[in-house]
Amino acid sequence: MFGSITSTMILAILPEILLLVVAGLVLVFDAIWSDEKRRALGWVTAFGLVLVLALGLAFASPGSSGQLLWGGMIRHDWAGFIFKMLFIFGAAITALLAMDVDGLGNRGEFYVLLLVSTIGMSLMATSADLIMLYLAIETTSIPMYVLAGFFKRDDKSTEAGFKYLLFGAMASALMLYGFSLLFGFTGVTGLYDLALAIQTVGADFAVVILSMLLILVGFGFKISAFPLHFWAPDVYEGAPTPVAGFLSTASKAAGFAVLVRVFMSAFPALADNWTMLIAVVATITMTVGNTIALAQKNLKRMLAYSSIAHAGYILVGVVTFSELGVASVIFYLIAYLLTNLAAFGVIAVAWNALGSDEIEAYDGLSRRSPGLALVMLVAFLSLAGMPPFGGFIAKVLVFAAAVKDGWIWLAFVGILNSIIGLYYYLVVLKRVYLYRSEKEDQPIVISRPYRIALTVLSLGILLLGAFFAPWFTWSSGAAAGLF
Repeated sequence: MFGSITSTMILAILPEILLLVVAGLVLVFDAIWSDEKRRALGWVTAFGLVLVLALGLAFASPGSSGQLLWGGMIRHDWAGFIFKMLFIFGAAITALLAMDVDGLGNRGEFYVLLLVSTIGMSLMATSADLIMLYLAIETTSIPMYVLAGFFKRDDKSTEAGFKYLLFGAMASALMLYGFSLLFGFTGVTGLYDLALAIQTVGADFAVVILSMLLILVGFGFKISAFPLHFWAPDVYEGAPTPVAGFLSTASKAAGFAVLVRVFMSAFPALADNWTMLIAVVATITMTVGNTIALAQKNLKRMLAYSSIAHAGYILVGVVTFSELGVASVIFYLIAYLLTNLAAFGVIAVAWNALGSDEIEAYDGLSRRSPGLALVMLVAFLSLAGMPPFGGFIAKVLVFAAAVKDGWIWLAFVGILNSIIGLYYYLVVLKRVYLYRSEKEDQPIVISRPYRIALTVLSLGILLLGAFFAPWFTWSSGAAAGLF
């Protein structure tokens, strides 16, 4: 099937191979180190992921045009490569954020599951075959189910893991049925063969639409889009905070990566149908997310509904079915990963001092830790789409793509929702900076892993906003390879 294995084929999956090596090292050190030393497993994982990132950028970047490799199972192109680097970076930050979480930072199995899930996401972004795509999705999802319920003695955590497993299994089954319908009527599983096969075989229009809807259910669950968003608040609240951050960013980005690739390669002839459907889903998703977020008292639940709203904003770029739209989606996901990881990083640090995720517990945080409050300010204003942060540029690009392609009403709805979203972010910042607390004289200690992670994320958010041209050029090049 594969013929002779070439260096190009090896380099195409070099990041995945290296991630597997890092996971093996973590297992070895976990077995030989004493309990006191196992906190350093976070450093091993983070440094290993940074090394994978560097080697991937140096040796595994694709050529000017994408290539189908490994028997057509993998497409080695810039879109997949950028998403791979994004997932690896997100995993490295998550490893740092987990180091000082009790019951998490000294558990080798946590880091191994994180790495295996990252391998699955990387394969999701580059899958060019339905079979490979399904295997990659399951490789991503199964470790995430375990990570969400990692705290076995915490009722909320076990509930989060169980709900995520049940809803994820349901969505996965429906998606797999959609895949099987496509294969049954076309006889092919390659994403880049499906479009021609659908037209050539003359598959029944109703069956193709049904299969497309079933596939959209699976992808909609991954990105927490309406009406498949209901699992997110409970899972984000109950899961360990670093896991919730990784789930809301890298996992969501992986969902969008496959959504864009599958629908643009397999269903271009049906674009008029699915773009209108996704436009409606985007409208309801951002509206429901922002509206319900207004009433939240728990910060993690608020960020869960915020994450749902941001899925709606990103879908606006998908709807345009254009190079600018896809480029804006990729740029938005980069900005969103940096921003939401920073927000969840602040929550992870604050939990150790506050012992609560309730918004009122953050009263006077700026007096206890000015640096932590500043990171929260940067993250929340970026999420709200305020200049000069990366989130502002991301929203401008998405809405500009919508206007350019005639989706003016959708851009208008997105702008209105952004204004609604600004309110609940400012409510939290008001408590952080203007409210007083009885514990103002008790400073919050921020450990070195947290300082490194939050500094890198904050600088990244500012760089994306102030110097966005190189990042957007990179995103545009990746988008061009999908058309």
